[in-house]
Amino acid sequence: MSILNKNKNIDVIGVQIDLGASRKGVAMGPLAIRYANLIPDLRKLGYTVRDKGDILTPVEGESRPNMLNYDQVCAVNNQLYHQVTKTLRDGRIPLVLGGDHSLAAGSVSAVSKYYEDQGEIGIIWIDAHGDWNDNNSTLSGNMHGMPYSAVCGWGPDEMVDFGQKPHFVPTEHCVQVAGHDFDIPEAARMKKARMNVLPITDVDRRGMHDVMEEAIEIAGRNTVGIHLSFDVDAITPEYAPGTGTPVANGITAREAFLAAEMVAQSGKLISMDLVEVNPILDDKNKTAVMASELIQLALGKEVY
Repeated sequence: MSILNKNKNIDVIGVQIDLGASRKGVAMGPLAIRYANLIPDLRKLGYTVRDKGDILTPVEGESRPNMLNYDQVCAVNNQLYHQVTKTLRDGRIPLVLGGDHSLAAGSVSAVSKYYEDQGEIGIIWIDAHGDWNDNNSTLSGNMHGMPYSAVCGWGPDEMVDFGQKPHFVPTEHCVQVAGHDFDIPEAARMKKARMNVLPITDVDRRGMHDVMEEAIEIAGRNTVGIHLSFDVDAITPEYAPGTGTPVANGITAREAFLAAEMVAQSGKLISMDLVEVNPILDDKNKTAVMASELIQLALGKEVY
């Protein structure tokens, strides 16, 4: 039986950004996920939902060396940081719809800073990729490959510094789940930072149930709660074709659903991102429907 979140108030915040990625289209992800009946279905679960609309990307901006579209990515994250902070101050759960994964620099920074006086947060990052590059290790310059590193204090710091003196999340409370497409320099940085990584091979050998038990233990031990950042490219493309960075042989739809269900059962979820849904590449909104279902399961929807 799921343990429904005690906080029954949610703010849905869309982020129309795809400039952190190489392929365009994920900026329309928030619209597609809403179209998949997300908000009415959350209300059926007993939540009071405020739809805060979407943060839009500035039309123009400059890049920096090895950080493409730097100005626009950071401007969006600045807005998101303040939106999420306001949501938390209002006593509500922030649910952020992407958009590419660069947005997590703003959402996670806001959550970690808000809870700074109470303790550390934990992070479960379900993704085919590590997102642990910085401007020196990146092979592409795409900033959606940097946010996890940034929020943990491994750079680029300017990606998460909005004048608030960032509160970096210690890697001992962070875990990467189901990764199977790491850059070589990125993997070396993760090992140096002593990042907790439970890759797809662990899912294959141990099963998603055991992997998520360990992930929840890591992120939930001695923390005020868990931020779940879920990238749909962790799911094998047969089930989730609508994403800009698909990687073959990912987790199945059922494994993804189980992971979300177990986060709900932990009773520790305090915030969530669902990112990288690309309607242009999708099949009849299939991936957005899955994204909506994942969100609902993470927030306590029960099969029986």
